[in-house]
Amino acid sequence: MNQASNFRILAAWLAGALLLGGCSGGLDELREEIDRAKQRPGGRIQPLPEVKPYLSHDYQMADRRSPFLQSLAGENPSGPRPDIKRPREYLEQFPLDTLKMVGTLRTGGATYGLVQTRDMMIHRVLPGNHLGQNDGRVMSVGEARIALVEIVPDGLGGYLERSAALALGD
Repeated sequence: MNQASNFRILAAWLAGALLLGGCSGGLDELREEIDRAKQRPGGRIQPLPEVKPYLSHDYQMADRRSPFLQSLAGENPSGPRPDIKRPREYLEQFPLDTLKMVGTLRTGGATYGLVQTRDMMIHRVLPGNHLGQNDGRVMSVGEARIALVEIVPDGLGGYLERSAALALGD
């Protein structure tokens, strides 16, 4: 070892000794405070609140329709239903959140909405076309928005109509 590394080791030992020596200073005050705290009288702990026993209740209307559920399956036969006999269009294989409106095109008096798929292909849609996996039917094509209505399951065996849209730049 050379003299410079010996000096560094000695300096590190001295710094450590000084740091440890500084740690022992304020312990007397701490010990006095602990002794004063031990001499003070202890406080009274509040008793726990009384636990009341659970009272069960028998529901007497179990054979009737629950007021918390929407209409049961079959109660509304005139409600919306997907047309299972309709031939599927190409854009119905894609989830709606993967489709993107990229513009409009006016030709022959019609305004087409331009929809881009994940594979970067662009497709034209008109009102009446279908897209998305929830039987989405295009209702209108605007400059910055394609409005559609989807038919989604309501969780009870029926279906609901839900508005959706593809906005330009989404």
